[in-house]
Amino acid sequence: MNMSSATAGQGTTISWAGTSVAEVTKIGDVELSAKAIDVTHLGSTAKEYISGLVEAGSVKIEGNFYAGDTNGQIALKAAIGGASGAVVITFPTATGASWSFTAIVTKFTQGKSEGKDCVPFSAEFQITGLPTMSISTSTGLTTAFFALNNSAVVAPTASGSVYDYVATVLTAVSSVTVTPTATAGVITVNGSVVSTGVASSAIALGSAGSITTVTIVVTETGKMPKTYTIRVVRGV
Repeated sequence: MNMSSATAGQGTTISWAGTSVAEVTKIGDVELSAKAIDVTHLGSTAKEYISGLVEAGSVKIEGNFYAGDTNGQIALKAAIGGASGAVVITFPTATGASWSFTAIVTKFTQGKSEGKDCVPFSAEFQITGLPTMSISTSTGLTTAFFALNNSAVVAPTASGSVYDYVATVLTAVSSVTVTPTATAGVITVNGSVVSTGVASSAIALGSAGSITTVTIVVTETGKMPKTYTIRVVRGV
């Protein structure tokens, strides 16, 4: 069974003009859409469409009202009817992801408490222009990147920014080891953890003329992994 890579949303933050908004309990979705424009004409044999401009919707947030949050909640109230500002939604560290966009504040609500409930607030941002999703990526392999034993000939030359390779070995070679190098993160070779600069366990090759795939993955905490694939060709 494959394990899920999902991450809990606890720890997500949203900021307005560089300051985190306090006591937020819910952040709405960032949604992009494009209208389909009907360009069907008399010579068309079926309905034809082209894509219209991309539109970003609004994002609503909810939370517990805190009057002392002058540069967060209270600043949102003051921004109603004013100029646009920078909004950043930062997801938990494990995801390495964030949304950044410019928006105007279109709504601010400070409600009343009901019984034992906290006093709530909510605000709504109308995105203007296109939001940007940023994803942090692991550094990956570093000099000397990786090496195979048994006089394997690798092409192209090993690099941290090239992700697919072919390695050729002689017919008599029935296994290879891979020695990866990375200054940060956890390295795995075909799913097994390997220390930087240390050879992996022997990887058995198929029969003469076969191709065996070797996968190196480098993963730093809170960042997307980098994957390198080596196809080892055993001579005929």
